[in-house]
Parts: sequence; structure tokens; C-alpha cells
Amino acid sequence: MINFSRRKLIVSGLAATAGASGLAVAARLAQNYGLVPPDYGGIYGLGETLTYASQRLLTRHSLAREFPRSRISPRPFPNELAPLTEEFKRLQVGGFSDWRLSVDGLVAQPASFSIADLKSYTSRSHITELACEEGWSYIAEWIGVPLSQVLNLVGVLPQARYIVYVSMEPDTWDSIDMADALHPQTFLCYGMNGHDLPVPHGGPLRMRLPRQIGYKNIKFITHLTVTDNLKRFGKGLGSAACEAGYAWYTGI
Repeated sequence: MINFSRRKLIVSGLAATAGASGLAVAARLAQNYGLVPPDYGGIYGLGETLTYASQRLLTRHSLAREFPRSRISPRPFPNELAPLTEEFKRLQVGGFSDWRLSVDGLVAQPASFSIADLKSYTSRSHITELACEEGWSYIAEWIGVPLSQVLNLVGVLPQARYIVYVSMEPDTWDSIDMADALHPQTFLCYGMNGHDLPVPHGGPLRMRLPRQIGYKNIKFITHLTVTDNLKRFGKGLGSAACEAGYAWYTGI
């Protein structure tokens, strides 16, 4: 972990070199400290690098705003779903009793968890806003198990840097760094507003990242891979969304 004095030095260096003529220097400084996002090579790569590095240094432990229960949206908006697969329909008919979340990669003990398994652990909740890049948002109570707890159960190895999470929706996956994975507000979410998570909102299980924009909060999660490198996943940009032109890091 970068201590405060080193953090001040790096932030000062980034700020000093963030002018148009110094972007490349700032990017090299970020690279020296491992603060380069996987999509750094695109047309906006230097800007993405500066955003990610600055956010990580300044807001690593900050919390997303939490709201009182009175602010919960009366009609949370579920965005459009792709047609459900036959496999999903089969699991849904069975009450998702056969749903599994598998965890592998750089872990001491690869494992598979049912929804009942996840619900047997100490639950957590927060009332936070989900904001979509399309401009809509809503506030809801999100209930689940912290991702950090599941990672502790499988024993993440020291060299781990990212968590790749995969949806049952075809060609839908994303990833986060360990700072987001271990953040106390990052949940494997199975409940919403006191009930099981509705299918239109990603039930039975979705990733909930209140410090990142909506498309990072992928629905229908079935697989986590702990890794030290994202180059072997998809096109190496860190997510399917990046391959479609979106940013990998979208801190809010």
C-alpha cells in the first residue's frame, strides 16, 4: 500500500505534469506505480490513466453516499434485458436452487457457491444510488455478501490484481482491481428493498459497485476469476464494455 507521504508525492507529480505537454510524463509516472488501467492504449488512454491513477490515490477508501430509507425510489427502473436463455429459464423455474457462482484463478481453494450458501453468510446492506451512463438513476437498498468475504473464503493469493466477473448473459463480463474488490460496499447482491433481487434487476445475483457507474454492476453473475493480468481475457481491455468503446474505470 502506498503510504501518505509517497501518495502526496505521486499526486503532486501527476498534477504538475497534467498539462497537454506533460501527459506522457504523467502516464509514465502512473505506470511506475502500477496505476495504469487495462484500456490505456486507446485514443483516450492518457486521460483514462490520469483519471484512474488520481482516483486510486485520492479516493481509494472513500465511501459512496448512502441515503435514508425515505429516499428509496418507488419504482426502480430496470434497463432492457437481452432475451433470457433456455438455461436461465430452467434455473428460474427451479427457484435458482441450482444456480452456482464459481470462483477460480489465483486462489488457494477454488470453490462453487449456491445462492443459499451466499445467503448463509452474514448479510450486509446499503441504500445507494445506481447511476446509468444513459442519464437515469434510482436509489435502492442492496442486500448481499461483501465480495471481500467470499474472496477470503477461497484465499486470494498475494499476486492477485484483478477480479474478472462473468454473467450468464452472452458475451457479458467485466473486471475490477483489488481496491474495488475489497471495498466494504462492493457486494455480491442477492436482495433488493427487502426481497430477493428481481430478475429484471439482475437476480438471482449481480455485482454491486456503488462507487462505479451502472454498466460495471453486471447482472446474473456466475463466475469469478482472480488474476494478475487481464490480457488473456477478451481483447485485453478489461471488459466487454471497453471493447464496445466504454471506459474500464468509471469511478463516481
